[in-house]
Amino acid sequence: MHLLPSSLFGRLVIVLLIGLLLAQLLSTLILFNDRQWQMSKIREKHFAQRMVKTVQVLDSLTDKEQREQLLAVLSTGRLRVALGTTDCVPDAAQSPIFASILTILHHRLGTERPLCIVEIEASPTRLAGLKTPLLPPFFAKIQLQDGHWVGFEHIHPTKKGIATPWRLLIILIVLLFTVLTLSLLAVRWLTRPLGILAEAAEHLGRDIHYSPLPENGPTEVRRAAHAFNTMQTRLTRYLEDRARILIAVSHDLKTPITRLRLRVEQLDDQHIRNSFLKDLDEMQSMTTATLDFMRGLENQEHIQLLDVGALLDSLQADYEDMGVSVTIKGDTPQPYPARPQSLKRCLVNLIDNAHKYGEQVTVTLRKQPEQLQIIITDEGPGIPEDALETVFEPFYRLERSRSRATGGTGLGLSIARNIARAHGGDIILHNRGGGGLEVILSLPNTC
Repeated sequence: MHLLPSSLFGRLVIVLLIGLLLAQLLSTLILFNDRQWQMSKIREKHFAQRMVKTVQVLDSLTDKEQREQLLAVLSTGRLRVALGTTDCVPDAAQSPIFASILTILHHRLGTERPLCIVEIEASPTRLAGLKTPLLPPFFAKIQLQDGHWVGFEHIHPTKKGIATPWRLLIILIVLLFTVLTLSLLAVRWLTRPLGILAEAAEHLGRDIHYSPLPENGPTEVRRAAHAFNTMQTRLTRYLEDRARILIAVSHDLKTPITRLRLRVEQLDDQHIRNSFLKDLDEMQSMTTATLDFMRGLENQEHIQLLDVGALLDSLQADYEDMGVSVTIKGDTPQPYPARPQSLKRCLVNLIDNAHKYGEQVTVTLRKQPEQLQIIITDEGPGIPEDALETVFEPFYRLERSRSRATGGTGLGLSIARNIARAHGGDIILHNRGGGGLEVILSLPNTC
């Protein structure tokens, strides 16, 4: 199975190629065999007609000297003719190999004329390199009207390996090339809608508002495109409805939170007031983070060429103003097609997360043939191996390896991954061997 191409186009090409080659090979063998059989029959007919003409001419001549002169002219390298007096037994000429020759002789010379054909053995030199001949060497005798006999000796067998007809072979090659080319074009034409559907599904994963597929082409393609567009419309409606509900709830919560904050400020007990304010701050943070999370799912920002290196330099300067140490190193990437504000939010969330739990933050740029990698490392406690994927779930927070005292709502990594996947990339977490966490943000070269 590993020898087969991975794509449907490649597999169809292999099947068609093998089928066409086998069909062409069998057709060529059948055609060549039939041609050889026809050539053999033509030669048999030629020999028979030559013998008939010779007998008819000899019957018209009575002078022996004239006959000898004529025979010297009629003898060729393939068929020698000579006068003789010895007759032969007609019953000895019943071999089916010479049936067609006998039929022509009897038809043209009459069934009453004595004649016979017997197979003879050719010399080893003449038969060297030959397979079983279609027309073996033979010796024929036909009685003339005056009682004399004329002998015909055929000593060059007609072999099966008739010379290859190169013109016919070229025609077959051209035919094979033409059919194969048309088949490849047909396969490409038939499989192209699958590629378009796969590309549309990939874009849909990045942008739910991606342009719908054109509903044209064959019936099956139109039905698949229509089903895909219907699914996209339903997903868009579902996500928009969910986003509107969550945004409305998060927004409406701000008003009662503000009222509660004003009322808490009037409490006399300092300890109770601080406890309430802490809970209200956490609620406020959660509603703000939820709004940011839902805005990140919408991806309404347009794609622009962005200097990622310059973006990281500006973030480094901002963090230094806040007293946070961030080290930038690695390759200098080319301008990258991205959503600037979304990608900035993604990087800020990752750097903030690394600083909260690892203090020292290092950002490394690495250019790959097919993607740009931004690697963020810290020197914190890391994450348990079984939670490396779970931490991306919304509102999920670790309680042991990462203290809740550091704050956070559990949406930072979720927002960052959503933004990365909207760009066609992803975020993967690894625990470093020497301690700390390594976050790999992979972005494809084309967005």
